[in-house]
Amino acid sequence: MTESKTSPHALTFVLVTVLIDMIGLGIIIPVLPRLIEDVAHVEIAQASVIGGWLFVAYSAMQFLFGPILGNLSDAHGRRPILLLSIGGLGIDYLLTAFAPTIAWLFLGRLIAGICGASYSAANAFIADITKPEERAKAFGMIGAAFGVGFALGPALGGLLAGLGPRAPFFAAAALSIANLVYGYFVLPETLPPEKRRPFSLSRANPLGTLIAFRHHPFLLGAGLVLFLHFLANNVYPAIWAYYTIYRYGWSEFDVGLSLAAFGVITGIVQGGLVGAIIRLLGEWRTAAICLALEAAVLVAYGLANKGWMIYALLGFSSLAGIAMPAINAMMSHQVDDDAQGELQGAISGLMGITAILSPAMATQLFGLFAGKQAVIELPGAPFFAAAIIAALALLAFLAVPEKRPAS
Repeated sequence: MTESKTSPHALTFVLVTVLIDMIGLGIIIPVLPRLIEDVAHVEIAQASVIGGWLFVAYSAMQFLFGPILGNLSDAHGRRPILLLSIGGLGIDYLLTAFAPTIAWLFLGRLIAGICGASYSAANAFIADITKPEERAKAFGMIGAAFGVGFALGPALGGLLAGLGPRAPFFAAAALSIANLVYGYFVLPETLPPEKRRPFSLSRANPLGTLIAFRHHPFLLGAGLVLFLHFLANNVYPAIWAYYTIYRYGWSEFDVGLSLAAFGVITGIVQGGLVGAIIRLLGEWRTAAICLALEAAVLVAYGLANKGWMIYALLGFSSLAGIAMPAINAMMSHQVDDDAQGELQGAISGLMGITAILSPAMATQLFGLFAGKQAVIELPGAPFFAAAIIAALALLAFLAVPEKRPAS
């Protein structure tokens, strides 16, 4: 493992990369419906159907290429994979900005999904430059970058939408290209040649990556926990706007404001509290408590009958998210330096497949239990289902058949 002697610019660059990835994902949310309407010449209802398939295309590429990029970084180093991914995103945003047809939009989402899967290499970079006892805090900083990007993306997209539906894509392209130039000069290579291993396509299979750990019960068990954790948490982006507009009569501005607040709070918690909480409680105890909190908060969202209650729950949601960096750190302790990228690629694969499955589950449940055609009026049904999944994640975590890393 490379000691923590890397220039602080390198860590900053990786955090900025993750931040820009999330901004690029969120920046299109306010303008994509209008862009689809303009390109496909359809009404908003048909545009939403197309937008759903665009989301599936993006998530599918994330699922497939997260492990591939992680394994490529184990074979060729972190630097080239990160720089190529950032450059690819910049080109993709320009492609989407000029897209004349829906087919071009789909091509853009496919490329964005591939290049946006670079966080497996980013997490491996973090593992390279941090000591084992510091990794949970570092992974928490990655989570903070996700949260801040999640807050800035939709806000920036809405702000630039006044210039037209394509303007946010030009802005995202400029951010990516500027970051590429910055990274070219400050990003070092953290995986020396003697610690690299040949690329293996079988080890880059998003499901085969977990199979590669079949002789390590802790990794398999923790992987199942993260799968359930991601499956439960993906209910938020899938249903948030529909649920708050339907139940509380919120406007699009209200929805955006709540998402920005959630992103800011998540950034504060992940960036400032992860290290302190884990030092106090230990990785295993932190993960167990946060998984339990996650299930309780999801139930509370489903029961909340006033809009202000949503804001009261945002902080608890962010605290529950500390389960991810705690479990990630525990898993990273169990593998060698030349397999950190493979591990993070497997985790990104889990994130990718749940990003496909969870929205389908959540939106179908919402359609069944909300609206005039609902047999039972229960709009919180997606949150209740997610709470059950989160409870299963806690039970799976408590049953992981391996000696737990010391707190």
